[in-house]
Amino acid sequence: MTVPLVDPHGRTVRDLRISVTDRCNFRCTYCMPEEGMQWMAREEILTFEEIERVARVCVERFGFTSLRLTGGEPTVRAHLPVLVEKLAALGADLALTTNGSTLALVAADLRRAGLDRINISCDSLRRDRFLAITKRDRLEAVLEGIDAALATGFSPVKVNVVLQRGVNDDELIDFARFGREKGVGIRFIEWMPLDAQQAWQRAIVVPSEEVLEVLDREFGIEALDQRGSQPAERYRYRDGRGEVGVIASVTRSFCSTCDRIRLTSDGQLRACLFATGEADLRSVLRAGGDDDALAAAIEAEVGTKWAGHDIGAVTFTRPARSMSQIGG
Repeated sequence: MTVPLVDPHGRTVRDLRISVTDRCNFRCTYCMPEEGMQWMAREEILTFEEIERVARVCVERFGFTSLRLTGGEPTVRAHLPVLVEKLAALGADLALTTNGSTLALVAADLRRAGLDRINISCDSLRRDRFLAITKRDRLEAVLEGIDAALATGFSPVKVNVVLQRGVNDDELIDFARFGREKGVGIRFIEWMPLDAQQAWQRAIVVPSEEVLEVLDREFGIEALDQRGSQPAERYRYRDGRGEVGVIASVTRSFCSTCDRIRLTSDGQLRACLFATGEADLRSVLRAGGDDDALAAAIEAEVGTKWAGHDIGAVTFTRPARSMSQIGG
């Protein structure tokens, strides 16, 4: 028998985001420092068995319905399909967010192991700009990864685009056309203050309302169903050629419906992406704690979940960890 896990604000938590590694083969400016990144030692990272145990407690004790694998870049973790197979057996919806640069090599294996869905991050369709953003000349590999996901039968395939004013906002229409032609869903995401350089400025955020106005003017769009607990607001093109989404994490916060918690690659449970505290589940696991002890630690951390992140308010506190260390 499962018992729903409800936070102090009445939200039922049912989505676990799992970072499987802090390592990444890109150096995106809004995610991690270009140089000097200190990687965790291998023994600090949770094993597949430890990850599966946390996920199992969340699913079997608390009725979680969604698991998502993130990083760093999850596909740099050796033998990832082994973990996917373990988690797929739990019966929850299982998704992965990747930069796509090595996806063509593993897409079929991940599909066979039981992965349900894939989100691919790509912030420019121009080779020179992609190189400037990621510090890697790998755009063609990412595009091959998108093709591989489609060919392998993943559906839907979504492409996440973080827009920044003066950096890539002039590619909005290009990405929309790319999605319409490829048959993938594009999701435009507002840039959040989780960059390692701490260079985030509100003026660089491209508001989702502006994105929707441009898309409607160019193609004609109409809203789909209500968002519910999902972060994306979904729209379809009036001519029937697919759909597009926006994630207005800064200008139209969806904290009131958030049902997510996050497990970092070193076993720290975070009740909010912007949390300033964490629960050390790795210590519980490695000290021989049973499932009751693990469930109690998870429940206690969910009890600290904030009502909202307060981005832009004078009370906002930036997390000590950057996005690559937390997991998306």
